[in-house]
Amino acid sequence: MAWLLGTGVALAASDAVWLDTEGQIQYAFYTEDARALSNLAARLDSTPAEEPLQAYYAALANYRLALTIETRDSARAAASAEGCVTSLERVLQVRADWAEALALQGACLGAVAQLKPLRAPFAGPHGRSQLARALRLEPHNPRVLMLDGWLAYDRPKSAGHAGKEHACGELASAVVAFEAARPGAEHVPEWGTAEGYTYRARCDLDRGEVGGARDALERALLIAPDFQLARRLIAHITAG
Repeated sequence: MAWLLGTGVALAASDAVWLDTEGQIQYAFYTEDARALSNLAARLDSTPAEEPLQAYYAALANYRLALTIETRDSARAAASAEGCVTSLERVLQVRADWAEALALQGACLGAVAQLKPLRAPFAGPHGRSQLARALRLEPHNPRVLMLDGWLAYDRPKSAGHAGKEHACGELASAVVAFEAARPGAEHVPEWGTAEGYTYRARCDLDRGEVGGARDALERALLIAPDFQLARRLIAHITAG
């Protein structure tokens, strides 16, 4: 019994460390701080991964960096997306059926396909395959649903035949799944709720549902007040 209690305390402490790392990555992404994201990715990649979560969060930092800089430095963004893919290869060697890692790798492969057209014939289908596998493993995982929906919405060339209607359906399902998660439960990873509301808001705007979009964005900003994408979208609504 004492060993079990000690193990539980150690796991809780480890989760707290990784939740802090996750929070740093997310804040840098929300504030579009490319330097902080680059530093976080480099720090996580600079030492041998002692557990899969270290390589997972190195991948997340690289994914966030790729999204942040892709419009102004596509070559560097492509390198970051490829770094995400490589980090997750290490994770999947240890946890081959971890849906969270499969989904994130699928999204990063989709980014590679978009940013490096010569890689698209391999990266695009492989990314879709990884996301499909993640969905089979955990069909109600909110991050899996959101990443698949994001790929179909933001990277349509990488998402095969999936269109915006499919993407918006998945993003709506992701929000429902985030809302259904037990409040106050600390587990890793847990990122994505603010993004889910923000991405759903874009779908609402596409359909002309301004009220729904405003509500979703207000929810996103309650969770992440510094989320610049959500702020730009709500400013667009306010400006009419």
